[in-house]
Amino acid sequence: MPSYLSPGVYVEEVASGSRPIEGVGTSVAAFVGLAPTGPLNEPTLVTNWTQYVASFGEFTDGYFLAHSVYGFFNNGGSAAYVVRVGGEPGGVPGQASGGTGRQPAAVAGGSGAAALPPGEDTPLGTFKVAALTPGERGALSVEVADAEGDGPADRFRLLVKDGEKTVETFDVTAKKGGRNYVVTQVKERSRLIVVTEAAAAGQLARPENQTVALAAPSGVPATTGPAGSGSAEQAGVGEYLGDSADRTGFGGLEAVDEISMVAVPDLMAAYQRGAIDLEAVKAVQLGLIAHCELMGDRLAIIDPPPGLNAREIRVWRQETSNYDSKYAALYYPWIKVFDPAGGQTRLIPPSGHMAGIWARNDSERGVHKAPANEVVRGAVDLELQITRGEQDLLNPLGINCIRSFPGRGIRVWGARTLSSDPAWRYLNIRRYFNYLEESILTGTQWVVFEPNDQALWARIRRNISAFLVTEWRGGALFGGQPDDAYYVKCDAETNPPESVDLGRVICEIGVSPVKPAEFVIFRLAQFSSGAGELEE
Repeated sequence: MPSYLSPGVYVEEVASGSRPIEGVGTSVAAFVGLAPTGPLNEPTLVTNWTQYVASFGEFTDGYFLAHSVYGFFNNGGSAAYVVRVGGEPGGVPGQASGGTGRQPAAVAGGSGAAALPPGEDTPLGTFKVAALTPGERGALSVEVADAEGDGPADRFRLLVKDGEKTVETFDVTAKKGGRNYVVTQVKERSRLIVVTEAAAAGQLARPENQTVALAAPSGVPATTGPAGSGSAEQAGVGEYLGDSADRTGFGGLEAVDEISMVAVPDLMAAYQRGAIDLEAVKAVQLGLIAHCELMGDRLAIIDPPPGLNAREIRVWRQETSNYDSKYAALYYPWIKVFDPAGGQTRLIPPSGHMAGIWARNDSERGVHKAPANEVVRGAVDLELQITRGEQDLLNPLGINCIRSFPGRGIRVWGARTLSSDPAWRYLNIRRYFNYLEESILTGTQWVVFEPNDQALWARIRRNISAFLVTEWRGGALFGGQPDDAYYVKCDAETNPPESVDLGRVICEIGVSPVKPAEFVIFRLAQFSSGAGELEE
């Protein structure tokens, strides 16, 4: 209390008792992946593409981190933390710290233009096939097998094997000009082989079922032992998971509180090259989901393996049924973008572009709005077109489809988490609760060590109610009036004497969030123009 010792007028500043709660940001992403330069295992903030290039370099052939970050900013993202794993600062992707492993041959934009000259052509019916890189487990070979299911006679399956392990699979056709034409599909997606025509277009035919061995590119010996002695991708599982004490991998992101979404696009780059298998992919993705659940304020954006059709993605989703989390979302299929490095289009995982759409949605509409029915900027095509019937089977599994609509472009057409709990089915519900929890947590720090009495409880109720009524007016809460949209209870009932004696203040908050109109149904019926008058 101030002392008044002499007559006079005193002017004093006093607290109004109202401490407004401000909403926290929800648009900061984190990307963990491979880059040619930059700090290693250190979360680095970049706020535009120019900053990313200055820190981590330009687009790198065979890797997806740069494309994902570019897609994030292109779709409305404003800030991202980038964690580079897989090599020493200033090294090259694919070469581990202190190791002697070779760098895989880089394929420019998936176009088949390799850093190393292709090996000798091997006949494959009316086509020719050549290796772009030596095998890491042994010699590369290509197997032609029957396609699954019924279909045209020119359909077949092309399997690329590294030693005894199948590392790439293509469902293709020998019909030139078709969407799944073998030359086009291999050119866009393969990092190991290139297929060319050995006959005129009118003479092209499906190769017979066979297996052919491929010669390694000249000047580079094929490896005979197992891969991984010096490859950054082989050690990638542990590097991605990291350690919270050493601030590496996902563990390094625990110290950054403002992150709200995390993606690992380069995980699929390693899988495409056969550097890791699906079990390793699952291990990293489960580690990512566990990190998000541990933090409780961010979501994992999961990429599916490449080259899966609608039936295969369903099987993969069923095999990954342990991805049951309200802190994760899955998008399918891959998207095709223009690659400045190769001058052609290439397929990339969708996670970076989806993170940018989340950020754009939050800025334009608010985190309470489902991040769907939004155009995917920068996408020129999709890996495959999803039909409505196929999405009918994928949507209940929590697979958010990306679809192309005539006249409306390529759009995100799903907004679900991977949770089996109906209460947390929708992405916007989980993300909005993250927003509310973090905002209230940050905005009520002043309560700590205040006198725990009725006056404090009233101030808490007033401040939180003022915040929630603003959310209701902005359309984030469901209800015709505030009492229908939320309640705040902090009184003698929630704070009995025994709780006060323990130094606790307990406040109950209930909110009714808006849910997306996922299924819009218009019921139409015929009626006679005079029917209404007759009824009267």
